[in-house]
Amino acid sequence: MQTIWARQALVQDGWAQAVRVEIGDDGRIAAVQADTAQPAGAQLVETLLPAPANLHSHAFQRAMAGLTERRGADPRDSFWTWRQLMYRFLEQITPEDVQAIAAFVQMEMLEAGYATNVEFHYLHHAPGGVPYADLAEMSGRIAAAAAQSGIGLTLLPVLYSYGGLDRRALTSGQDRFGNDPERYARLHAAAARHVAALGADSGMGVAPHSLRAVDGPGLAAAIALAGDRPIHIHLAEQQAEVDEVLAATGRRPVQWLLENAPVDPRWCLIHATQMLPAETTALAASGAVAGLCPITESNLGDGIFDGLRWRAGGGRFGIGSDSNIRISLTEELRTLDYSQRLRDHTRAALAEAGRSTGRVLLQGAAEGGAQAAGRASGAIAPGLWADLLALDDLGPDGQGRTGDVVLDTWIFARDDRAVREVWSAGRHMVRDGVHVRREEIVTAYARVVRRLAREG
Repeated sequence: MQTIWARQALVQDGWAQAVRVEIGDDGRIAAVQADTAQPAGAQLVETLLPAPANLHSHAFQRAMAGLTERRGADPRDSFWTWRQLMYRFLEQITPEDVQAIAAFVQMEMLEAGYATNVEFHYLHHAPGGVPYADLAEMSGRIAAAAAQSGIGLTLLPVLYSYGGLDRRALTSGQDRFGNDPERYARLHAAAARHVAALGADSGMGVAPHSLRAVDGPGLAAAIALAGDRPIHIHLAEQQAEVDEVLAATGRRPVQWLLENAPVDPRWCLIHATQMLPAETTALAASGAVAGLCPITESNLGDGIFDGLRWRAGGGRFGIGSDSNIRISLTEELRTLDYSQRLRDHTRAALAEAGRSTGRVLLQGAAEGGAQAAGRASGAIAPGLWADLLALDDLGPDGQGRTGDVVLDTWIFARDDRAVREVWSAGRHMVRDGVHVRREEIVTAYARVVRRLAREG
């Protein structure tokens, strides 16, 4: 049993003072009690918060950070030219590389305040599309990284079958991703065995990559395989995608999906930046989570998610780091809100009556991320996984500040360096701001980056 005592904590019903939190040996919160004396031997923290899940990550892309910031020959340089660079990078990545890169990015997630990695994992095969002896070798590497980093893991093996809606064959850059539904089902089962070796808080879901990469029967097969587990899909990220889906089906992506799939709270729609107002309202009403990745969406020039309309329609959202060009929980949240302000020429765009902008952002990410991960977390309450983060006193900026103002100060005036302690299902992986296995993880990652630079 671990005991945490917080001067203040954001519990399920709001802010509370002098809060004692008991964590059971099973990694779940056993008890939460406010207005208590500080018990002997307890971990003392200033502010205790629910730690969100990072709901969308492509781990291997972390090693590309900083390599794609030159403009290509095409003056219309965009996501699509970035994607070609990514395909060339992929030719060099080995299973050992993937494990080292994934452990590093998961460590960064924990130090930023995330407790869970939802990995949208599509790098399955060897170069040329040749399967490994263990069909789920690469999935096993993601699980092995999670065992090392201590992060919670929801693994989403990706079904990726075609190069476009005309069912054209995968290109040489895509062949490491490819599976038909039958082989995908076998890969998913093998991946589940790797994940089962982790803690009880780990889990599985499915990820039909996009409407471009999976046809109708493939999507139906993935949905059937999911059962009651999470279903994630890239949707309406780029205008070129919208145009291709519209030309092939006569429907825009959101419209087609709502008409042809049982979209419900199991679903997480990644990006969803290119939506019409009516589509935003209809998708919000489905109960699905919008999987937002503001740093990557900004880096790739995707567009701005219609967050105000989504929230007005009762929609839930969560935050992901996607390309992993930069791992920062506060920057993701801040960028999401600032994008709404810039578009609408307003301030405190997402604030609500009784809840400041920072609180809406943090609680929204925690609750929506938990739903998207299929994880019993997202709040500080008995019975939930002990996914927790503790802030320090925020230095001079935090003097005399409590409640929502602390969150606003952290997100808008400070940064992730204020994160001092992080627990994932009770595993105390970040202590005094540093991951407990930082040195060994950084050493292995640096070795991979040096080799990739030599061979690149």
